[in-house]
Amino acid sequence: MKRHHSTPGCCFPFPVKYNLSQCTLLGNMAGPWWRQCRRWSTNCTTVSWFETSWYLNGRSVSSFASTLGRKSGCSGPLNERHHPASAAQTHSKTPNFTLSLIRHTSRFLYPTVQPCCCRTTHSDVKLKDPFTLAQKDLTSLYDDIKKELFVSKDELKFLCDYYFDGKGKAIRPMIVVLMARALNIHSNRAGDLLPGQRAIAMITEMIHTASLVHDDVIDGSDKRRGKRTINEVWGEKKAILAGDFILSAASMALARIGNITVVKVLSQVIEDLVRGEFMQLGSKENENERFKHYLEKTFKKTASLIANSCKAVSILVNSDPEVQEIAYQYGRNVGIAFQLVDDILDFTSGCNQLGKPTAADLKLGLATGPVLFACQQFPELHAMIMRRFSTKGDVDQAWQYVLKSDGVQQTSFLAQRYCQEAIRQISMLRASPERDALIRLTEMVLTRDK
Repeated sequence: MKRHHSTPGCCFPFPVKYNLSQCTLLGNMAGPWWRQCRRWSTNCTTVSWFETSWYLNGRSVSSFASTLGRKSGCSGPLNERHHPASAAQTHSKTPNFTLSLIRHTSRFLYPTVQPCCCRTTHSDVKLKDPFTLAQKDLTSLYDDIKKELFVSKDELKFLCDYYFDGKGKAIRPMIVVLMARALNIHSNRAGDLLPGQRAIAMITEMIHTASLVHDDVIDGSDKRRGKRTINEVWGEKKAILAGDFILSAASMALARIGNITVVKVLSQVIEDLVRGEFMQLGSKENENERFKHYLEKTFKKTASLIANSCKAVSILVNSDPEVQEIAYQYGRNVGIAFQLVDDILDFTSGCNQLGKPTAADLKLGLATGPVLFACQQFPELHAMIMRRFSTKGDVDQAWQYVLKSDGVQQTSFLAQRYCQEAIRQISMLRASPERDALIRLTEMVLTRDK
């Protein structure tokens, strides 16, 4: 099974996978593809249908779904069939994509994991706690970062150290070190981290923090992680310079790893962050394009860093593209799920839990998953989305529409599908406590409240 990342000119930065294990009501689907989320069985194992529809090149989703249902012989949720078959994948540039997709329907609907020396069962019924396993590797993380940011000018040093106070959750470097250890064990090596893998975990946190500093300037935020933002305390100009300096220090640390492939992979993260920020400044008139835009932006701004960092640590220990892809896909799916949950919390958590004001996204003019789903039940939201909730009363009204709709529940459902795909991917690695901790982490992503 050969997998591909996108090439220049491809619509999306990640490969499309078509792995629905069960088909429910597809033959009767009608209307825009993403409306149908609430009609699916909650037993589906991935969100691949969403991504499949992005590549239909204008073809009616309802007619495609009908063809899909007829060819596979699939039925409703009360009479589902299960057929093992190999997973299939295609590329956005492939000619006659739709015909090819229909021709291989059964493989999309009923996949089994390819052998590739991977195991698909968990090593333990009781999955390991990721924070406990990663604690030793992360003990010196912030001290190492501060060494990278060493400068003689006190003010700049204080600015750069402001968020590296050891009080952050360090979710991203935790994922990286657990992935590195799991991959090392999978590759018949000792589980201990290689120096380059440890450096990647540090670089990941540096890139993430620099992006937060710049985001706060763009958004005009005055609070981050329960404390005043850098731009609020020292002003926008100094905040921008501090973010730039953190990125430059991360780039220097990346160069010292000495692996050009790793440099290319993590450099892609910087490009994605910038492109994602530009995407966030815009919106789409068409509802199908709007949701596609939202998920692509979510990947670029959040998931790309996790996905490419996981791939980077795999490159240092294993030259097998299949293994590298497993690491990438786990990071990608967990990253998207993490952001979807974050978008949910903007509607369900108070300021004290999040460390930032609620309804922050609406106030910034952003239509996230709960709003986009709610728009199907309350079309009045469409006009608000297009004017980015800029009219007086828009934010409060949109908030009420979301709470009255099932937008939060459907976004949660979507996050679950991404987490299930992340579990499917990581389960292909050899059993180890670190691999099982990554499986446990997906549950924690879904149940977090801040």
